[in-house]
Amino acid sequence: MFTGLIETIGKVGKFHQTGEFFTLTIEANFSGELKIGESVSVSGACLTVTRNDAKSFDVEMMRETFNRTWFGKTLRTGTKLNLERALRVTDRLDGHFVLGHVDGVAKLTDIKGIETKEAIFTPEDRNLLRGIVEKGSVCIDGISLTVIKVNDKNFSVGLIPATLKATTLGELKVGGLVNLETDILGKYIERLTMYNKNSGNYLTSLLEM
Repeated sequence: MFTGLIETIGKVGKFHQTGEFFTLTIEANFSGELKIGESVSVSGACLTVTRNDAKSFDVEMMRETFNRTWFGKTLRTGTKLNLERALRVTDRLDGHFVLGHVDGVAKLTDIKGIETKEAIFTPEDRNLLRGIVEKGSVCIDGISLTVIKVNDKNFSVGLIPATLKATTLGELKVGGLVNLETDILGKYIERLTMYNKNSGNYLTSLLEM
């Protein structure tokens, strides 16, 4: 589990496929502190460390992750990545609960403002907008952000100068792709609502337990 607060920006060193898995080598300043088996949020995707040294570390990616993220479309050697190590129980929770399970990809369709900016994103799958609410939280490329507006086509978030400087969003151009994870609370509510529609009083009985 993560918070959506980016620790550092890493860079792709190597990227290749081995059988059904993809191995990604990432150059990062905390590589030497990692342990084999540790989870790292890589631009919003939770991946497991399989090798590390003082300068870089490897993670393995399943085809599902490769296909669901922008990694399968635009990942190249030298690509910059937002990185965050897993949340410790004793840490402050300054962002929101981020699982690192990417729901899909969204495109930056517009950006307004000079210093503080409002960025508008359009998901490839419009159904993901059901899990996004105004003033709620959303995770974009591993970054915890607050939703400003949402409609049936897109949503917008606010970007302060500190976020633009500390993450890859500072270099993202209109038309660029990001990994999107909606709030876990919204997913559970949608799931319960679906059960309520399909099985009558399921939701009512569950709430009375």
